[in-house]
Amino acid sequence: MPDDIAARLRGLVAEFLRRHDPAAGRTDFLGARFDAGLAWVHHPVGLGGLDLPRHHQPVLEEALARAGAPDERPRRNAIGLGMAAPTLLRHGTPTQCHRWLRPLWTGEQVWCQLFSEPDAGSDLAAVRTRAVRDGDDWVVDGQKVWTSLAHRARWGLLLARTDPGVAKHRGMTYFVCDMTAPGVRVRPLRQLTGEAEFNEVFLTGVRLPDTLRLGAVGDGWRVARTTLMNERVAIGGRPLPREGGMIGLLARTWRERPELRTGGLHADLLRAWVRAEAARLTALRLRQQLAAGEPGPEGSAVKLTFAELAQRISGLELDLLGGEGLRYDDWTMRRPEEPDLLGRTAAYRYLRARGNSIEGGTSEILRTIIAERVLGLPAEPRVDR
Repeated sequence: MPDDIAARLRGLVAEFLRRHDPAAGRTDFLGARFDAGLAWVHHPVGLGGLDLPRHHQPVLEEALARAGAPDERPRRNAIGLGMAAPTLLRHGTPTQCHRWLRPLWTGEQVWCQLFSEPDAGSDLAAVRTRAVRDGDDWVVDGQKVWTSLAHRARWGLLLARTDPGVAKHRGMTYFVCDMTAPGVRVRPLRQLTGEAEFNEVFLTGVRLPDTLRLGAVGDGWRVARTTLMNERVAIGGRPLPREGGMIGLLARTWRERPELRTGGLHADLLRAWVRAEAARLTALRLRQQLAAGEPGPEGSAVKLTFAELAQRISGLELDLLGGEGLRYDDWTMRRPEEPDLLGRTAAYRYLRARGNSIEGGTSEILRTIIAERVLGLPAEPRVDR
């Protein structure tokens, strides 16, 4: 019975907390939590889980939060937790899962995603980075771009072309790249906000042992789709309270600054508020569906909505503030731990939101996915297949 499982889970958490002090140290506490199966309850026993349905995870998180336990800092290692972990669990060998999941969970090893390329644009299957077999190794040459966290990452999710003689979706293989290997060079990319969240990554003669291959040779596109579906849920499906995120900032400014109000802006704010609440509830429903299985193409709709809302709300905030909204706090070139959309100025939020319709799949590509895979509309002609 579900209630019995929840009660059992609360009992396991209580017993765990009796043996492990949350204040003793984040890494040790998270490592012990993983070993006890209290990281991801839906993971197999021995890999951070208890083989329980995913929808029991909130029971676990609530019990630990009440005790003041540290979390796994999901935004600091967002790619590892949100994309690498589910990809490893589905496509990795037992040895690979045992090797990587625990230090990923504790935050000892940060992950990045080596997918995008300068010449591939929005067509991920057009990657040109090559991986050539050389005995028990693969030799990788190419360039990746817009790579978050590459400057801090220990491992990277790498998609490379291993057979240029077949159709592009069938000629790729998926690897885990050692970011400390000789030939890996990371260079910062300064963006519109003045910061450098992203990087260019140059791969020159990088030797990766075949044990770092994830999935079969030539099956990279199937493995990559698992990563992409989880990425879109991770970006657009984060659970928020009502008036959480940027809509909350905008609503608070409206309430606290009556001198800025106009009738037209009031109507715009109401429309944005309703859309934000609808998006929040849709994301909540998607996470409930996710508890029953793998994320599907619906995650594309959630991510698309997230991007459009962020740009709409940030633009409305500038309209409300007028000239005051153009003030920029700091254009210093720096590498932030994570984008601080809520702690910076309105001008920063406006500029940073421009990237939301590009990262994690462009809005144009996501609309095509929704049309074909959700709505069942006829596929677009593709001359590249």
